[in-house]
Amino acid sequence: MPDAATRPAMLRIAGLNAWYGESHVLHGVDLEVRDGEVVTLLGRNGAGKTTTMKSVMGIVGRRSGSISFEGQETISWPSNRIARAGIAFCPEERGIFSSLDVQENLMLPPEVKPGGLSLERIFALFPNLRERLRSQGTKLSGGEQQMLAIARILRTGARLLLLDEPTEGLAPVIIQQIGETIRSLKREGFTILLVEQNFRFAATVADRHYVMEHGRVVDMIENERLEASMDKLHDYLGV
Repeated sequence: MPDAATRPAMLRIAGLNAWYGESHVLHGVDLEVRDGEVVTLLGRNGAGKTTTMKSVMGIVGRRSGSISFEGQETISWPSNRIARAGIAFCPEERGIFSSLDVQENLMLPPEVKPGGLSLERIFALFPNLRERLRSQGTKLSGGEQQMLAIARILRTGARLLLLDEPTEGLAPVIIQQIGETIRSLKREGFTILLVEQNFRFAATVADRHYVMEHGRVVDMIENERLEASMDKLHDYLGV
């Protein structure tokens, strides 16, 4: 397999602007995610990270600029067409159906492309879900809900995964398991764009990091330069 730096861009965003009603949130965002990479969006709350993901999925009020997925311009596509092209979004709020059990939640999403993970493969990644198969969504811990939310999109056959704050509020042992899952998915050829506040966690899974401020990308840091860029990162993130 070629080195990530030489692979083509699976997702390319150029001059992206986005609005919620009259509120102009993104101001000319530029970034790319190459085939097989894990890339994070870092930044303070309100920097525009989640809005960038929602813009990729076509679920913001208004967008302009360019979003290209596997060479196809998608800025004018409706969200259902974007999902069927092979992009899946796991939101921070997880979206678990609380009245359904784990198996029912897993079986809900349609297959958009061949290559979705089987239930057996999902249970290998998330053994907890096999044990809780008949448990209602309301009975799951926060970590189990996050596992279920990620597992659900893995069944669809999507190859580009957008994960919004997957470690938020989770215990360290669960964060470690989520990290192992992301690394395993990368080895299997998935491409992942990750919104993450915890840059120390991000450093364990990502190839590159884009830093956002006030609706713009202000820096791109290769993972091997992250430690050397720590002072700058502290200034960006206010930590």
